[in-house]
Formats: sequence, C-alpha cells, structure tokens
Amino acid sequence: MNQAIQFPDREEWNETRRAVCFPAMVNGFQLTCAIKGELLCQRFGKGEPLDLFRANRWDLEDQAQELIEAHKEDDEGWIWLS
Repeated sequence: MNQAIQFPDREEWNETRRAVCFPAMVNGFQLTCAIKGELLCQRFGKGEPLDLFRANRWDLEDQAQELIEAHKEDDEGWIWLS
C-alpha cells in the first residue's frame, strides 16, 4: 500500500449526490472520493449504501487508490468510483 494515501473512516451519505462520500489523504492534502448508492447496490447486492460501503471498504479503497494514482479527478477535484 502506498503510505502517502490514507483513508480515514469518515464516510457519509450525501443525499444531494445520492452517493457515499469518503475522504482520502494524499501527501497531506484531502481529496473527496465517492461512489453512487445505486452502483453499490449493483455491485454488492441490496442494502443500505453506507452498510454496503463499510462491508466492502478494502476493495473500494483499493479502487480509489488506483484512480488517485492515475490522476482521475473530475472537474471539481473529486474521485468517482465506477
């Protein structure tokens, strides 16, 4: 694991974006990562998006790390998992 990227346990549901949002600390700077609730259900089955995220945190953080390392931020600086 790249020690320069850390994922604090501070995920939250964002109703406006209909997504679970979670922070990533990259070399001391905070980025926001997110995954749509609908996508979580498609990938991991029925359930509450936050529960699905927490149950699959390691896989999702690995995917986020790959996107961060590939500089896949959107126009707002967010990393969206797909």
